Amino acid sequence: MNDGTFNVINVRVTFRNIPIHSLARFSFKDLAAASEAFKKIPGVSECVILQTQSRVEIFTVNAMETDSPDLRSSEGKTLIISKIRETWQSLTELEQYDIDHFDQILEVYVNTDVYLHLLKLACGLESVVVGNETILGELKATILGAKLAKTSDKILNKLFDTVILTATRIRNSTQINKGAKSLGEMAVKIAEQNAGLDAKKRVLLMGTGETAAMVAKSLNKKAYPFDVCSMTIERATGFSKILGGKPIGFKEALKEFNKFDFVFVATTSDYFALTFDNLKLTMENNTKGTMILDISDPRTVDDTVMTLPGIKLMFRDQLTEMEERDLKAQEETIIAVEKIIAKEIAVIEATMKLIEQGPQVTDVFASVDALRKKELEKTLELLGETDEKKIKIITDLTTAIVDGILPKPTVAKK
Repeated sequence: MNDGTFNVINVRVTFRNIPIHSLARFSFKDLAAASEAFKKIPGVSECVILQTQSRVEIFTVNAMETDSPDLRSSEGKTLIISKIRETWQSLTELEQYDIDHFDQILEVYVNTDVYLHLLKLACGLESVVVGNETILGELKATILGAKLAKTSDKILNKLFDTVILTATRIRNSTQINKGAKSLGEMAVKIAEQNAGLDAKKRVLLMGTGETAAMVAKSLNKKAYPFDVCSMTIERATGFSKILGGKPIGFKEALKEFNKFDFVFVATTSDYFALTFDNLKLTMENNTKGTMILDISDPRTVDDTVMTLPGIKLMFRDQLTEMEERDLKAQEETIIAVEKIIAKEIAVIEATMKLIEQGPQVTDVFASVDALRKKELEKTLELLGETDEKKIKIITDLTTAIVDGILPKPTVAKK
């Protein structure tokens, strides 16, 4: 592949566009083998696959040969995405519904939009729990695995390394991860405080959506075993493959309801999943007690359930105050992170152009260094800093950051 003739493409499926229990069908069993398969697509020279509990993302570098359609054009884009889709389908266990709706499910981005997404992702803005640190570690492990498998090369290596470095600085300066708590973490904490939830208690999680995923992650973090059920055993099984838990059918869960010490209800039903009638026979002789925490929105547990023996029922309303307080505190931090990202993306674009343009290293470096000086002057003016030693320290720091991302051009000896 010649310099100046590539596009970076990101094709992804995430919790934002399909149910989490369906992600298992889009996942790859062997990431290295899958990456090699994508690299065999004509024009693809590099591939990195990011696969987590909430997303499957493919990053590729695609050549733009002079006799091929420009991948930025609708014709070229359709061609490469079609090949990626076909390869994806051949490597996974997609159902016919997934195949028929692949075009509606996939998100596709090119170049700057990829850089922006990856930086936001690394900073925690694209996570189920905003600010969550887990994704940064997953990105580091992903690019390390790609380097070892040699499915990535100078372009994706530079992109991921630069994004990880930049995101780390943004996280450290804004503390966006500080106090980041999901609804699931709050729910588990409430269960511990009000019902003595621990690893010895039998727990049931009802639901396989985003909220249920938060609860499952929190239970896993505490090493609390749990059963998971949905209206179909297929959904429960798909969910458990990604987020753990023992899948059981909904009817089976109702029959064994009196055996559970704690039940988290996190469904998206538009009707009551638990009622007096469907629990009456199971719970009429209940003696040990069962606590139910309904964190669905809207509620999916009927109030009449509270009249059954041994049942203690709590609703999401009791978590709302805690949830609103955390969200309010995080709003200002998110705005601060987004402002920094808006500036940093220009540096990342320059970094990628440095690879693309090859001989024009000096021009790119000069452009980035000029941007550094401009931002430095504005910052020093805002701080009102006049101490020469402090100014030198700040100047040296900004210079080191740029040098760490963009190698300073050297002049060849005559």
